[in-house]
Amino acid sequence: MTAFIPAPGQASHGLLVDDDELYLRTLQRSLARKGLETVTASDTASALLLARQQPPAYALIDLKLGTESGLALIQPLRALREDMRILLVTGYASIATAVEAIKLGADDYLPKPATVPMILRALGEEDDGPADDGDMEPPDAMTPISRLQWEHIQQAMHETGGNVSAAARLLGMHRRSLQRKLAKRPSPERDPSR
Repeated sequence: MTAFIPAPGQASHGLLVDDDELYLRTLQRSLARKGLETVTASDTASALLLARQQPPAYALIDLKLGTESGLALIQPLRALREDMRILLVTGYASIATAVEAIKLGADDYLPKPATVPMILRALGEEDDGPADDGDMEPPDAMTPISRLQWEHIQQAMHETGGNVSAAARLLGMHRRSLQRKLAKRPSPERDPSR
């Protein structure tokens, strides 16, 4: 893993893309305390607009951006700046999505909520400063099966272009069963510090 180094005369800044405004602001403040300046966007169009104005040294992209997918940002961002470090974060981690993200050009794939130390490691940065309460690593925990199942279903829906019947066949289940599962989005992960 190589650390990102800005080109001569180019400021080192990052792009944070997430539709969760509270998480976005908290992460931006935490990274600023570590000396990393960032701009934020909550959708793909805003993210690309900001990136075209000044291509960032790194981008931290959430997989699920409302109805959009963060995967759609990887290749356009890579085209803007070849040496950009692109990190995909998701609360719906799966091997299939990780493989797809890496194939599209992401440099790393992190579980959400990604902590500042995790992000710094993925960027190849050293974290020399004192730890903040908000920077603490959560205890290791397995991803709940409902989240893995949801991600697997979403991957099948993506591969079939949103066709529920084709996705159901791909998953080996009845179409109505798949429709019921699609109506039940898994609850957010519990914060292990609570």
